[in-house]
Amino acid sequence: MRFWFSILLLGLVAGASAAEEDLATPLAPEEVLAASGKHFPGILKAIAERRAAEGQVTEALGAFDLLFKGDSTTWADGYYDGRYAEGGVSRALRPLGAELYSKYSLSRGDFPIYQDEQFTNEGGDLKLGVLFSLLRDRDIDERRFRERDSRLALQQADLEVLLTRVGVQQQALVAYWEWVAAGQQLEIYENLLAIALEREQGLERQVKAGRRAEIFLTENAQNITRRRTLVTTAERDFRRAGNRLAFFLRDDRGLPLVPDPARLPRPEVATPRESAAVPPLDIPMTLERRPELRILQTAMQRALRTVELSENALLPQLDLNLELSQPFGDLGEGGVSRDETDTIVGLTFSVPLERRAARGKLSQAEARLAALRAERRRLEDQVEIELRNILLELNIAVRLMALAALEVDQSETMRRAEVARFESGASDFFLVNIREETAADARVRYFDAYRRTRIARANYDAATVNLGRLGITD
Repeated sequence: MRFWFSILLLGLVAGASAAEEDLATPLAPEEVLAASGKHFPGILKAIAERRAAEGQVTEALGAFDLLFKGDSTTWADGYYDGRYAEGGVSRALRPLGAELYSKYSLSRGDFPIYQDEQFTNEGGDLKLGVLFSLLRDRDIDERRFRERDSRLALQQADLEVLLTRVGVQQQALVAYWEWVAAGQQLEIYENLLAIALEREQGLERQVKAGRRAEIFLTENAQNITRRRTLVTTAERDFRRAGNRLAFFLRDDRGLPLVPDPARLPRPEVATPRESAAVPPLDIPMTLERRPELRILQTAMQRALRTVELSENALLPQLDLNLELSQPFGDLGEGGVSRDETDTIVGLTFSVPLERRAARGKLSQAEARLAALRAERRRLEDQVEIELRNILLELNIAVRLMALAALEVDQSETMRRAEVARFESGASDFFLVNIREETAADARVRYFDAYRRTRIARANYDAATVNLGRLGITD
């Protein structure tokens, strides 16, 4: 019994250690991107709307479904005793707006002369036929328009999902790097406060020993108060940044997850190498990849289909009908005229004398297409300018980060030298505080530049639709 209890205890300890190790693992941007890409409500909404667009395609395809239709007539009372039944199937075809159909009819009894087309042989009559549109509805009709339009709408929905994902992942990276920078700022000010608190103990001993004036304690207390204020403000900013990051960092149930401060990454101060990783900007290729421009291009294709449908409505209607009729069985009440195989060719022609409705729809469709073309040109120009500014921002951010790293090194050198002079009695307390706070401010500025560089790169990746760096893999 004691053996199994020991095994269980070891298992619990090992599990707890593994959990603590996972909790202490620095939070990586890839983890944030994976969580937001899988659970962010805006992305889930776009995916649901895409499923709705898929349903619209299925609905439009229903216009080409096989259709069965049946009809029956019976003279229940009166001079005639005819009974007639007919059933058939039809299917709309895409080429030439055609419709293929077949009908089988069977009759018994006598019919009035004005309905003698209902007579059949004893075995009934089978008709096979096809309808063709030769002018109006030849190249496009309402059924084919709805099918094409729904497929284009599905393309737009796909692009809307992509646009949403790119935007969400870019915002997630911004929130992540702001959290990292806020955490680094808090640690810098906490270290600065710790130095003042540690120095307070040494000063108290020196004042008691008569080696320092009591005013040094007052000055250090003032520094402690000021640095506590900095820590309190930085702590507020860090917690607010964590709350913003929780909007994107979510657990397995999709609920916001505030990051544990213990998982804060601690990047070292270093001269950035980010500039070497930034590829040259290919504006024409980037414009082709931008989802909002592709959405607009798809909208233009939909508008063009509407123009084609409106132009179709202006054409005369000329339909060709080819039909083959085959009787079966012995002669019925209709006589020998129903006992031959018939081939029937029919033409139907119609034209509206006034077509104001069609002309009005065409005018609206053409105006809509022209507006979309102008909007595309405006958006292309806007995106190109944004791309140039984003690249400029990234390059400048990298340079400023390099300068900030140099300033950290220089200010740290000055701080160490001033502390050494103070300990040897060659400097005063005021200068030491100035050097310490200058060094801390330099580190704060470095991590602010670090944040700006990372955010600028996230903006660049979103602007150039770099899906891999945004954590979009499907």
